[in-house]
Amino acid sequence: MAYLFVIAIILALVFGPGIWVRRVLEKYSQPADRYAGSGASLARHLLDKHGLQSVVVEPTETGDHYDPIAKAIRLTQDNHDGCSLTAITVAAHEVGHALQDQTSYPPLKWRTRLVGATRRIEKIGAGLLVISPFMGLLTRVPALGLLTILAGMLILGTSAIVHFVTLPTEFDASFNRALPMLDEYKILKSSDRPHARRLLTAAALTYVSASLMSLLNIARWIAILRR
Repeated sequence: MAYLFVIAIILALVFGPGIWVRRVLEKYSQPADRYAGSGASLARHLLDKHGLQSVVVEPTETGDHYDPIAKAIRLTQDNHDGCSLTAITVAAHEVGHALQDQTSYPPLKWRTRLVGATRRIEKIGAGLLVISPFMGLLTRVPALGLLTILAGMLILGTSAIVHFVTLPTEFDASFNRALPMLDEYKILKSSDRPHARRLLTAAALTYVSASLMSLLNIARWIAILRR
């Protein structure tokens, strides 16, 4: 019984943040016409206010994010074209990342470098995962199974590092940049400010959920390795 209770707590800690983030984002996506302008138009307005005319705002299907290499804010279709509180707040959060880039904010620079490095490492790990079963069949060496596990841990471990380095970057974008901008330019309706804080927290915690999932996957690989 105690074992099941511990498992339940672990699952709640791992999956809870992600569930909460999704619920908050969905809750404030209605009404869809809460504001006169869309998320894309607000992002453009804030970027221009800070002299970032070279940063583009475009729709994406891969999740809201700022690309420091392409100098682009990418918003999902609902947040790009929508006028909900979620659309407005998420757009401001991503502009926060553009401001970090403008000021050479160190954690953002570290994350950008890490992402580039870990992509190469993940490609190596993925390649090992693909070829190791064939190598095992050809050579009949059991140790190649261990190679597969180590490759998986390499992939998951580098992802976890990136997620953890991302955390201070996300909270800074939300509360040191996005919220002050929303206040300074009087973007929010007065009754929406506490809800916007919840949304900005949710935006920052997106990577907490990803980090926890990465650690859970690493733990699963370690358990396999010990068998």
